[in-house]
Amino acid sequence: MDKVKIGTCWLDGCSGCHMSLLDMDEAIVAVLGKADIVFGPLVDAQEWPEGVDVAVIEGAISSQDDLELAQTARARSKIVVALGDCAVTGNVPSMRNGIPTAKLIERVYVEGATADPQVPTDGVPALLKQAGPLQSAIKVDIHVPGCPPKPEGILFVLGELLEGRVPDLGSKLRFG
Repeated sequence: MDKVKIGTCWLDGCSGCHMSLLDMDEAIVAVLGKADIVFGPLVDAQEWPEGVDVAVIEGAISSQDDLELAQTARARSKIVVALGDCAVTGNVPSMRNGIPTAKLIERVYVEGATADPQVPTDGVPALLKQAGPLQSAIKVDIHVPGCPPKPEGILFVLGELLEGRVPDLGSKLRFG
């Protein structure tokens, strides 16, 4: 039997959801008995592969790079899981939405600089006008709230998916 292929990524956020994923501790060994992680921050893959069974995506959509990665993950994955409050609601990254993008960039890179105040042009992705939740850009199949979600909740979701079931999150998870 082929193992389930899991891809993970984080968009605009703090990576706390990935830390919570790692906080499953030894339970991650059981997950890896049934699944291969084919993309993510701890995997050497440079591009989201074809044929991913479960995409676990943390963070809000805030930049053009976030949008493109989310769209690629959706196109190449059977199931997309929005992991954590930033992916589910936009949470902290969306707090910038009341500030025009040009003014935000000027404040951070010019007004806030102590040396060489200038807006960088190399290697900085273009910000979108608004930061938003994952479902503002792509179809999401499962929403896992929490900031970050508890490791037990993530394990429950992955365990259900690995068994071919859609997780019933009713009383298992909560926001915040």
